[in-house]
Amino acid sequence: MSRPSDHYDSPAPVAAEGIVQPRLGFVGWLRWFWRQLTNMRTALFLLLLLAIAAVPGSLVPQRSSDPNGVTQYFTDNPDLAPALDKIQAFDVYSSAWFSAIYLLLFISLIGCVIPRTKHHFLALRAKPPRTPARLARLAGFTTRPAPAGTDAASAVDSARGLLAAGGYRVALFDSAPQADAREFSVSAERGYLRETGNLVFHFALVGILIAVGFGSGFGFSGQRVLVEGQTFVNTLLAYDSFNPGRFFNDEGLDPYKLTLNDFQVTYETKNLKAYGQPIDFTAGVSVTRRGQATETGEVKVNSPMRTGGTDVYLLGNGYAPSITVKNPQGDVVFTDAVPFLPQDANLTSLGVIKVPDGLAKQLGMIGFFYPTQAKATSGAFYSSFPDLEYPLLTLNAYAGDLGLDAGVPTSVYSLDTDKMTQLTGGKTGTKSIELKPGETQQLPNGLGSVTFDDAHPGAKTGDFSGSVLRFASFDIHNDPTQLWVLSFAVLALLGLLTSLFVPRRRVWVKAVEEADGSVRLEYAGLARGEDPALESVVTALADRHSDLLLSSQLATPAPERT
Repeated sequence: MSRPSDHYDSPAPVAAEGIVQPRLGFVGWLRWFWRQLTNMRTALFLLLLLAIAAVPGSLVPQRSSDPNGVTQYFTDNPDLAPALDKIQAFDVYSSAWFSAIYLLLFISLIGCVIPRTKHHFLALRAKPPRTPARLARLAGFTTRPAPAGTDAASAVDSARGLLAAGGYRVALFDSAPQADAREFSVSAERGYLRETGNLVFHFALVGILIAVGFGSGFGFSGQRVLVEGQTFVNTLLAYDSFNPGRFFNDEGLDPYKLTLNDFQVTYETKNLKAYGQPIDFTAGVSVTRRGQATETGEVKVNSPMRTGGTDVYLLGNGYAPSITVKNPQGDVVFTDAVPFLPQDANLTSLGVIKVPDGLAKQLGMIGFFYPTQAKATSGAFYSSFPDLEYPLLTLNAYAGDLGLDAGVPTSVYSLDTDKMTQLTGGKTGTKSIELKPGETQQLPNGLGSVTFDDAHPGAKTGDFSGSVLRFASFDIHNDPTQLWVLSFAVLALLGLLTSLFVPRRRVWVKAVEEADGSVRLEYAGLARGEDPALESVVTALADRHSDLLLSSQLATPAPERT
């Protein structure tokens, strides 16, 4: 036993610095780092850190799911957006820092689970521990006298049968023959399924991480905006934006045609507190796969349609006014249904029309569409209801250079007016062009005319339902590991429930032969963790065992007297 440094018989200190720790070296530091990384606390911290790291993905739009939103964010925040882009805030789930946390968590979980699995496997094969010498110190300790004439060994053997029938692993022990009081005991334990469930839960987490990694590497996500009546073909060039995985091969695309037949929206009109709120969105589509007949289906919010190995999700919707522009000679130089981006809950929408050819000058128009046009006290227009009750389209026209000839890609939802002259609206002194469905107006400076086409001609006067086409934004997602992720998620849930609700406990029954020939029975238990039912379990075992011994005694015929 070491003595204090100030003991009179202690040798003088060698150095004032005291004990010098040995240097770890490179291998030692690697072992230390590995032990810290594979600590369960580290794994839990990394899991929490991964959840925190995912938060920016819900605060700012992501290129993988909302590329148009990213473009709009750059327009609205020209100073902040470039800084966020440098730290990969618009590509959170594929960023270097998110991937680093993901991989560290993956390694940490494996380093935690494998040693625990080995230890658990050895524990399953091991015999239950020897009965403690003093059961009185354990939970639920109780003692009962055995019925007269009961043999200690047979009493313990009957207890072993009870415990084995209850799902316990059992082992019999007895004291040495030369002991003062001969003791027989049974040691029983159960609840190893708790640790099994815990390991299954962690292995399932590792499986989810692996499956998600493979899914992001071999899958893809693409977006496409379709106006009613338009058709999309599942080819690489047909997507408005496409985000492939690192190992994706476009030869694996399953070709099919997807047509948006109609888009129906139901709005709340009875509850005044929620007046105008959407109740249901339904995109009626038809799908034609190679060599197969055309099938119809529906795509709803949170109810995707699966076809061609892809899941088709409904992301957004709005109005797509059909615009036709003619030159002074009456020739059509532009005609298309242009998606307008909603700006508020009542679908006041903003859109851009670009006419690069066919007129004396390139023409650009910034338009606002009001499904139900109303006028504020300031004179500004707004939409008071999202459905087509009184639709109106206003256009501000610009003439000049659209910036398309330089070959630099530009957004279809923005118009660069730096090299253009405003012809209507603003400070020009010329009123903005205002059109209802089916109306035509002349463009300034004799450039031609613009028509707001009625998509439902021939309707009754004042009935504007169907007069403006609607568009739907679809997210087409391919994940080859969906079934694996679901399977691992179910395993994780089952493992977690098992680890939470299966108690881990040990129970002992001891039979002690007294000097007068009687037998004293002792019962006790020990729980690993919280087990409020342990004492009642031990008491119930003692009651059942006593009843069993008593019934055995009664069933044994008494010896005949002579």
